[in-house]
Amino acid sequence: MSDTVLMKLAATIRARRSETAEKSYTRQLLDAGPERCAKKLGEEAVETVIAGVSQSDDALRAEAADLLYHLLVLLEARGVGLDEVLAVLDRRTGQSGIAEKAARTS
Repeated sequence: MSDTVLMKLAATIRARRSETAEKSYTRQLLDAGPERCAKKLGEEAVETVIAGVSQSDDALRAEAADLLYHLLVLLEARGVGLDEVLAVLDRRTGQSGIAEKAARTS
């Protein structure tokens, strides 16, 4: 898998803005606003943590997929592009996490 799958999913989420809320769960989340999207992301994060420490690999994969989906929905709700997030990660690539974190606090 590559970031292409995530880019396609982000594009699908963006396209759901034009669907009816009766037919699209994504549209329902977007209509509910960033606060609801963030709450769902938090719920999925907790479920991912639980799967990561006490459930099967299949459960962890499924929860991680849900987590990524809900992150992309929140980004869309806030108007933040996945490409912008990937650019931040790209800038961080190749440097120590400790050095990168120190640079953020100064």
